[in-house]
Amino acid sequence: MSLNRREFLHVMSMAAAAGMLPKVANAFSSQPSQDKTPALSMDMYHLPMQGNVRILHITDTHAQLKPVYYREPNVNLGIGPAFGKLPHVVGHKLLKELNIEPNTPLAHAFSYLNFKEASKTFGKVGGFAHIKTLLDHLRNQAGGRQNTLTMDGGDLWHGSATALWTRGQDMVEASNLIGVDIMTGHWEFTYSEQEVLRNIAKFNGEFLAQNMRIKEDSLFGDDYREMVEQNHGIGLFDEDNALPFKPYTIKIINGQRIAVIGQAFPRTANANPRANFPDWSFGLREESLQQTVDQIRSHEDVSAIIMISHNGMDVDIKMASRINGIDAIFGGHTHDGIPKAIPIKTPEGGVCHITNAGSNGKFVGCMDLDIKNGKLNAIHFQLLPVFSNVIPADKTVDDFITQMRQTRYSESIIESRNPKYAHNPDRLGKRFEEILSEELAVAEDTLYRRGNFMGTWDQIIVNALREEHDAQIALSAGVRWGTSVIAGETITMERVMDETSMTYGETYKSELTGAQLKDVLEGVCENIFQKDPYLQSGGDMVRVGGMDYTCEPNSTLGNRISNMQLDDGTPIDPNKTYTIAGWGQVEEVGNGRPIWDVVADYLRNHKSNMKLTKVNHPTLKGISNNPGLEDYDGKLI
Repeated sequence: MSLNRREFLHVMSMAAAAGMLPKVANAFSSQPSQDKTPALSMDMYHLPMQGNVRILHITDTHAQLKPVYYREPNVNLGIGPAFGKLPHVVGHKLLKELNIEPNTPLAHAFSYLNFKEASKTFGKVGGFAHIKTLLDHLRNQAGGRQNTLTMDGGDLWHGSATALWTRGQDMVEASNLIGVDIMTGHWEFTYSEQEVLRNIAKFNGEFLAQNMRIKEDSLFGDDYREMVEQNHGIGLFDEDNALPFKPYTIKIINGQRIAVIGQAFPRTANANPRANFPDWSFGLREESLQQTVDQIRSHEDVSAIIMISHNGMDVDIKMASRINGIDAIFGGHTHDGIPKAIPIKTPEGGVCHITNAGSNGKFVGCMDLDIKNGKLNAIHFQLLPVFSNVIPADKTVDDFITQMRQTRYSESIIESRNPKYAHNPDRLGKRFEEILSEELAVAEDTLYRRGNFMGTWDQIIVNALREEHDAQIALSAGVRWGTSVIAGETITMERVMDETSMTYGETYKSELTGAQLKDVLEGVCENIFQKDPYLQSGGDMVRVGGMDYTCEPNSTLGNRISNMQLDDGTPIDPNKTYTIAGWGQVEEVGNGRPIWDVVADYLRNHKSNMKLTKVNHPTLKGISNNPGLEDYDGKLI
């Protein structure tokens, strides 16, 4: 939450009128006191309505029902036109850009700086019981729920053990309890189509996706129609246009007609197993989006059009510059916690405001629409950190989470596509809480994942893979989800599942030549550092264990990766074959145990010495002046 001078003075005047000025000032800007008492108060969530309609936004919670620690990146490079622009600014430069004082609650929320000590001072973030309290607080300040709309940007049903074991059903119930009105998706589609439709049927809100289509063979086949019929028609919204779900909806909020368009992750089929959604296709579908907006403007008599998106922030920014008529995009996918809306000029001279609400339940976005005479006059946006030691837990949601975690693990649970590992017999009969609270080791380093390159959690994972499969090199996907563990904190099974749980977590061992390995790294690098956001798939660089290399992000495909060598300094020979371990194959099913069991055993076996002696940070070339880089632990040349 960052305020410009005018907004800050407005909040101060409101607080002064309420007799709360000292507490509000303390909550916004004070540094921690000498006794480490958190400089926090519920007054920082004092946000009276500044318009007619309040939009509340969460995204990428990755099924984190309970409060967690989550470290923001110290590497988030902007390449080409994104150089030096939000969200590609980190650390002290980010605080300066946002006018946030260092060593404050907001500095901790929006940056990686002083993460360990700040986490101890300000506590954990998120948790659905705390999010529910904050949402209700913001709804009440808007004059009641009838004046608000609550949206989720996807990656809601995935990212925890309980979500995997219930196939997302725990998160559907949780989202109903906190009052989500509208959502779109991405990792939702890593469950089977039947499970997706079942979950949508149980969801009390509306699932929107204008950019999804039913494939032609499926549309005219019997199997898909039978599945739709079994789910009361869900999955066939518009047969003529091959739409499985509603592209948009109209909500009347405080007397104003607001249109909401859904944009699911456009590259789902490139990044996730197609076998899970054989009947659906995805894409950006700019042309159909513009047609949808034009249709709404012409026939729906709306005061504003907004979009709930899982494109990723850079894609949203480009799309806003090419589409007319959208007033605001509430984005997700790239986990960017940016406490201000970025205005983007549209082709015909309008303005579209781009937001993103971070991840793991760490933030709630709040945008007030000021509508006059049926037209949007102004927007007022805040991104509020969810400090869970300040916001009381909602009892109903808290009770639900507690009760759900008493569920017993059974043979009906599906952990893996490989029948051999469909369920783990060692867990049978145990309560979820008992399984997840197992203490595996104590972290000697702060463990985190988020960042364009290697994280300390990733090093644990690749070390475990190499040991499990006796491999020279290990590869681990650069996914952006996963919580953090502070040095000195106990690593539980739950924290391992935060990093690894998904429907295709089987491990494997294979062989690649040095030339093939370089091609893999070049391909992933192209996906991340391609200058055109429309050609990116999101995520970060594949994590590599047992091997060092040099990366030049500003170069071109085929020329970014060099100086590949094993940990002992032996150069990688393009013609030599190397043993490779990995996990999370998209189209193939690995023969090895699920990654969470591999990592858990590694931690159990090494709990007496958890200090990381080496982290395979690549050497980075040509980016030392990039504001998306700070305190990099690898070499810069």
